[in-house]
Formats: sequence, structure tokens, C-alpha cells
Amino acid sequence: MKNYSVRKYEVTDFELWNAFISKAKNATFLFHRDFMDYHKDKFDDFSLLVFENEKLVSVLPANIVEKTIFSHQGLTYGGLIYSEKIKLIGVIDIFKTILIFLNQNNINTILLKRIPNIYTSLPSEELLYPLFLVKSKLIRRDSMSVINLKKPFSISKGRFEGINKGIQNKLKIIEEPNFKGFWNEILIPNLKLKHQAEPVHSVDEIKMLNIKFPKQIRQFNVYSNNKIVAGTTIFETQTVAHSQYISGDNSKNELGSLDYLYHYLITDVFKDKDFFDFGTSNEDQGKKINGGLNFWKESFGASTVCQDFYEIETANFNLLENIIL
Repeated sequence: MKNYSVRKYEVTDFELWNAFISKAKNATFLFHRDFMDYHKDKFDDFSLLVFENEKLVSVLPANIVEKTIFSHQGLTYGGLIYSEKIKLIGVIDIFKTILIFLNQNNINTILLKRIPNIYTSLPSEELLYPLFLVKSKLIRRDSMSVINLKKPFSISKGRFEGINKGIQNKLKIIEEPNFKGFWNEILIPNLKLKHQAEPVHSVDEIKMLNIKFPKQIRQFNVYSNNKIVAGTTIFETQTVAHSQYISGDNSKNELGSLDYLYHYLITDVFKDKDFFDFGTSNEDQGKKINGGLNFWKESFGASTVCQDFYEIETANFNLLENIIL
């Protein structure tokens, strides 16, 4: 086992952390501290840095609640982030070092949500093996609707009917930093009416994040006679265009606003990406699926990629002993 050491993230590590994230093979802009820290008042950060001697080789974006570590609850995905040079044996040793560190600090459990492999620049599933060895428990599985844009895909007749409505109704799609109109007139009212919920990001938060990440956070609004009728917020990474928010007003079926918008995004704006991710249609911690929403996404040609959530007991670090022949 190499000489790995672990310590908590400190504010003075800001530049070091971000430089590492920019080069890691399984990281996206969500792990940049400017993104993670926008809601730092809501979470007790417990992110970890792993060093080989003095060199940073891995990080774990995380927060803590009582005696449990979460791979950060404020992020869509997470897990252990490492560089291209770290191979399977190194990941095993790094993970063992983290478990020992947490166990010695009286932290009993890690709840970890993996980054789906469509978001990584290279195959990055090394962590799955030590998760198996330490008897991690699969506690949740979400289903994401994803189009592989590098392969032929088929859009259903029903969607083309909506697309044609958008053309006939002379809808106008504008990419603009107008989050306020979409949030206040479309998104917030719809979430409140249908789910008694609010957006994860407030309008001020998403505007601030857009200023910091203008190329990664993009807003597309649909107008009918100069009135906003639908929109979507896209989080763009190296390989994926992800729909963070999708919503339309009550006229969406009559006007074809969402069908028209998403056909444009998939076949024009993001056609050179590897994947288009509509996100999940799950509710109740992954145990139920919104059938209508899932059908709509699949009718654009999307198929399923799963995101797994694990519970790990830190005391099981000893199960990583003597496994290399």
C-alpha cells in the first residue's frame, strides 16, 4: 500500500482543489468550489483530500450530518474523484485510507451517490470494486433518460406532432440569461401546483451560478407572441447536456412548446455532445416512476442509464486487507 494520507478540505485549499478537479477523469464543473460553495450555509462541509506523500491524488466532495458522511447532498452526483493516472489498486488503497480516517474520527457511515459513467471523460468505475468488497448496501437506484447522440435515435410520431405545432404557432426560442421570467412565471408555479415543491436553486442562486459558469449553465426560453410559455435550464459538461429544469405553462400541449424546444436542443444546439440527459423521472427516493414524464422523454429516443446510491460502514475497511494476490 502506498503512503496515502487524508485530511479535511480547508478554505485555503480552494485553488488546489479546483486545479485538481480541472484535470480529474471523472469530474465536472459541479465539483468546482465556486459551485459547491454557493449553498455552503445549508451544509456542513466535510470534503476530503487524499495525498500520496505531498501530491493530491483524489478528493471526496462531502458533507456531514451527525455521524454520517454524505457524498455531497447539494450535488446531483458525487463519489470519489481521481486522476487518470490512478488505477484500480490505487483506488482501493485510497478508499481504504478514507474509511480508516473516518472510522478513527468516530464516523460510522458513508452515504455515497455515484457519478453516472456518461459524465466521465474516461471509464471510471474503479470504485465499484472496493464498494463490493466492503459489502456496501445499494439503498437507492434512479433511472435517467438519456439519448446517445453519437448513435441513430428515433423520435416518435407524437413528438413530431408537437414539433409541428410549435412551427405552426411561430414559437420563438431564445437563449438568454433571463432566469427570473422562467423561474417566476413558469417553474415556481408549476412545481408548487404539481409537487408542492420549490426549485433546488433560487432564482438569485441560479443567476449567480450562471455568472460564474456562463458556458456550463444555459437558459433557453420559448415565447409565443412575446410571452414566455416554456423554458429549460441546461447544465453542460464535457460529454453531456443535462436538463436541470424543464417546465411549460398550461398551453404547452396546445402550442407544442416543450416538444419544439427539445427537438431544437437535441438536433441543433447540442447535436455534437456525446449524450443528452433528460434526468430522472423518479419519485419517493427512486421507488416510483412518473410514467407520463418518463414516456415523454423516451419518445424523443432516450433510453435508461441508472445512478446508484450506496451505504458503507466505515468499520469494514478491514475487508480491503490482503485482497491483492
